[in-house]
Amino acid sequence: MNTLTRRAMRLAVMTMGLVGLFVIVNAVPGAATLASPGFTSVRLGHGTLSQGSLSVKPGLQIVVAKITIQPGESSGWHSHPGGAIVVIQEGQITTYQVVKNNDDENEDRGAGSSRCVITTYTAGQAFVERPGDPLIAVNNGSTVTTNYATFPGVPWDPKTGNTFQRTDQPKPSPDPCPV
Repeated sequence: MNTLTRRAMRLAVMTMGLVGLFVIVNAVPGAATLASPGFTSVRLGHGTLSQGSLSVKPGLQIVVAKITIQPGESSGWHSHPGGAIVVIQEGQITTYQVVKNNDDENEDRGAGSSRCVITTYTAGQAFVERPGDPLIAVNNGSTVTTNYATFPGVPWDPKTGNTFQRTDQPKPSPDPCPV
């Protein structure tokens, strides 16, 4: 019996039960193996996508960020060159986006006018920000909001290593959004 199998059997006897049996099965040559102790995975966020999609192609630079927003604070008007996939881990965030009306949409508003699309996302939800579409995200709640965002197609400067996943935008004019 090799050393690994002996250690696995001792561990099984000490832990008794299903966990011990699992370790023995994984210590047998040819069976599935456990990841090495230096390999870990921590789920940072999980959410159900409500709408949207992004085209992601091989060779793109990708950035993942943890974003914390205090109650009453905002992102400022911004866009993302490659878009973003955002998962709300805790709290809530409200996005405000100016959308231009087309000729057929609403005759009362008139062609070329705009409206504000307001959407609130809560913990466990996810959403997509399309490339180049400006919006502002505000924490209108009473608790800190934490989200995780993945930014595909990020420009970067190979000399400095800086990435540019965000582009600040001016406040739209006219601005139909109440922020």
